[in-house]
Amino acid sequence: MDGKNEICVQRYHAPCGDLLLGSFDGRLCLCNWVVEKHPGRVDRRLQGLLKAVYVEKPSGVVQEAAAQLDEYFRCGRTAFSVPLLLAGTGFQKSVWQQLADIPYGQTVSYGELARQLGRPAAVRAVANANGANALSIFLPCHRVVGSDRSLTGYGGGLAAKRFLLELEKQGRK
Repeated sequence: MDGKNEICVQRYHAPCGDLLLGSFDGRLCLCNWVVEKHPGRVDRRLQGLLKAVYVEKPSGVVQEAAAQLDEYFRCGRTAFSVPLLLAGTGFQKSVWQQLADIPYGQTVSYGELARQLGRPAAVRAVANANGANALSIFLPCHRVVGSDRSLTGYGGGLAAKRFLLELEKQGRK
């Protein structure tokens, strides 16, 4: 294996598209759409930062993540408790941590997210960090919308984003 570490991956069949789940060092580091807007970008960045390769094999963390996703898609879970590994720059991590604070079933705009981070002029940088999120659903980038509340770009496609937001709307009832 040429001295590289392993990211244990397995596919998860969600009702709105397939996801690839991955764990590294006992934490979930990947929940990304198999069919995505920018194929391979998240995978290359994650594998490069962790100096690791994907290996399809089971892991307890991935199995727990899949079980929690099952509950989420049945509207039985509004928050996740799987340990996460955020692999990115300091700024990206601050954006991703802010995503985790967006309440279930609610949305914020990129501008609101930038203001919450104390960087009101960094809307584009916030949007780019949002797009680099390797932990879709667990770090709910689908809850970020345009300033006019329109659905904007999403790695899994706008149909998946719409599905997730509708699911959460139903789950709040």
